[in-house]
Amino acid sequence: MLHHVEINVTDLNKAIEFWGWLLSELKYEVYQKWDSGISWKFKKTYIVFVQTEERFIQAGYHRSQVGLNHLAFYAESRQHVDQMTEKLRERHIPILYQDRHPFAGGADHYAVFFEGPDRMKVELVAPD
Repeated sequence: MLHHVEINVTDLNKAIEFWGWLLSELKYEVYQKWDSGISWKFKKTYIVFVQTEERFIQAGYHRSQVGLNHLAFYAESRQHVDQMTEKLRERHIPILYQDRHPFAGGADHYAVFFEGPDRMKVELVAPD
């Protein structure tokens, strides 16, 4: 079981707006808060977001470079993927691979792929 993931972000307030909404939808709850970070927890796993120091922000992030490519979460069902897709669209969150949605991951992989505020890819996958 994964214990936690820590992600540095360029704008903590934007991260809180995006991740707070998404993780709340996935039943995560705020776990810890401090001046430069926040975490959300579900069962025993938690995800931490920390404000990147100004001197490191210029380096930028891209999921194709060395490092984390994306986070994938389980949805409750295909219907949940569809409901979340609509909520993402309502919030104007970029949906990736729209031409192949909801099978962008393959014929047996029902999911929605989208981007967070630092352009990190996020995936919500229906169980088999």
